Amino acid sequence: MKKLAVIAFAVSSMASAQIRINQVGFTPEGEKTATIESVETAQPVKVQVTDKLSGKKVWKGKAQRVATSSISGKVRQVVDFSKVQKEGKYQLVAGDQKIDFLVAASPLKELSKAALKAFYLQRTAMPIEEKYAGCWTRPAGHMDTEVLIHPSAATAERPAGTVISSSKGWYDAGDYNKYIVNSGFSVGVMLEAYEQHKDYFKQLNVGIPESDNDVPDLLDEVYYNLQWMQTMQDTDGGLYHKLTTPNFEGFVAPTECHQPRYVVMKTTAASLDFAASMAMAARLYKDYEKNFPGFPAKALEQAEKAYAWAKENPNTPYNQGKMNATFDPDVNTGAYDDTHFEDEFFWAATELYVTTGQDKYRIDALATMPQHLTPATWGNVGELGVLTWALLQTNSVSDNKISSNMKSLLLNHLQPYLTQVSTSCFQSPYGNEAKDFFWGCNSEGCAWRGIELMYATKLTGDKQYEMAAQECLNYLLGQNATGYCYVTGFGQKPAIHPHHRLAATSCGALPGFLVGGPNPGQQDKTDQLHYTSNYADESYMDDQNSYASNEIAINWNATLVALTALLDK
Repeated sequence: MKKLAVIAFAVSSMASAQIRINQVGFTPEGEKTATIESVETAQPVKVQVTDKLSGKKVWKGKAQRVATSSISGKVRQVVDFSKVQKEGKYQLVAGDQKIDFLVAASPLKELSKAALKAFYLQRTAMPIEEKYAGCWTRPAGHMDTEVLIHPSAATAERPAGTVISSSKGWYDAGDYNKYIVNSGFSVGVMLEAYEQHKDYFKQLNVGIPESDNDVPDLLDEVYYNLQWMQTMQDTDGGLYHKLTTPNFEGFVAPTECHQPRYVVMKTTAASLDFAASMAMAARLYKDYEKNFPGFPAKALEQAEKAYAWAKENPNTPYNQGKMNATFDPDVNTGAYDDTHFEDEFFWAATELYVTTGQDKYRIDALATMPQHLTPATWGNVGELGVLTWALLQTNSVSDNKISSNMKSLLLNHLQPYLTQVSTSCFQSPYGNEAKDFFWGCNSEGCAWRGIELMYATKLTGDKQYEMAAQECLNYLLGQNATGYCYVTGFGQKPAIHPHHRLAATSCGALPGFLVGGPNPGQQDKTDQLHYTSNYADESYMDDQNSYASNEIAINWNATLVALTALLDK
């Protein structure tokens, strides 16, 4: 069977191990830099660029500066060849090192499409067709039409063992379970990007079964997951934390999985993340009411009911160990545990206020509004509310004052990172300190910083933020300490062995997925899995067994969708 054609640029077998560069492509007018590794001389490295088609030299120069890593002490040189502005395929040559690169009007278009299409490839409960998926076709798995109420979630109305239907949605990560907390966050990130960039998404056809309708593919794709999320609300308004097997499945295909599946206890975090994302959906799907009849109103009704449940149950965390000590069967899958809910209350109240205009939600949002900015993750969603306020356009003087304050929080947070670029080994506002690297840092550190910078661009009109956002993406696409393009299916040195059951049981890495990235914690290190470096920015293994550095996840891909879409021309 054919492979899905998504790779943006056919790559050269002569790709250098010593030149770090964005392996997907540059715009004609954009900044173009590369990093030369393992420099043994203080003399600037001489560099030239040749046209791949004609072989003619189109530019020559030398490295602009030497940079020393504060993480490893390695000395590198940074080359700026931004004067190469004609569209085409080129080769950068530094000594005996060579690497290809692309200059194009919209070099990120295929990457943007693939990042969103990855969610289709991750769908549960429907056949993934060859017409849309190429060799990654597969039969429907995990229909989830007969899911059990776990004893931890039992009520008089739905006692333990009650069978419910909770179909559709996306597999959460490299495993086969579905988690409301992470789904809510992922939906929130993508709907925020859609709300700020509607015209872009209206013309983005990614090739999914719904692409022929008149709804943006992002809304169609998110709707498939929202339908599952709606089934996870109990009759009292609370949200089941996750739909899961007792234990992770092995590396087998979905149709070979036979463990029973349960919905487990209702939690404050799940209910509030659901409330926030459904409130966003209620206002954004209104424009397409005829395509989703009744959905916007139902989404809002469910959001308000979930929020009310959380107000009555404001401190119900998910504690898997405590649950397992009380109820059977034990559950040993991803916890997505959180014990601090002020950020969830703020995000949910914010989205409900923007959607409904009701003052009670505004009062709640003000009561929980953060005084400093913490980058958004599934476990700390407050910044999603900050961005909603900062980007809010209204005639209310008092709301505009809040918006201005939230804008200041964002810009003050970003300023220190902008100053790092001029001394960075990789011409980047990310990746210059050991603390930048942790589980999922490619998304929660690098891609998210790029998203913040793009919203700063929108708020200020200052192109320095956009350039810095592109520099974050350059880092992910190859201008980094390992030389990997961290998106499957793209670049000259892509991740090809992700920790992903669907990849392991099909024709290889599904394209368009962002892997977690360098993780100095190395929690998966064993006698069989040896990391080749202990430096924080090099603690990455392109190995199926490396769940700590090479897994994929919907929240990580949501940030890739947002960043590439906001940057694409």
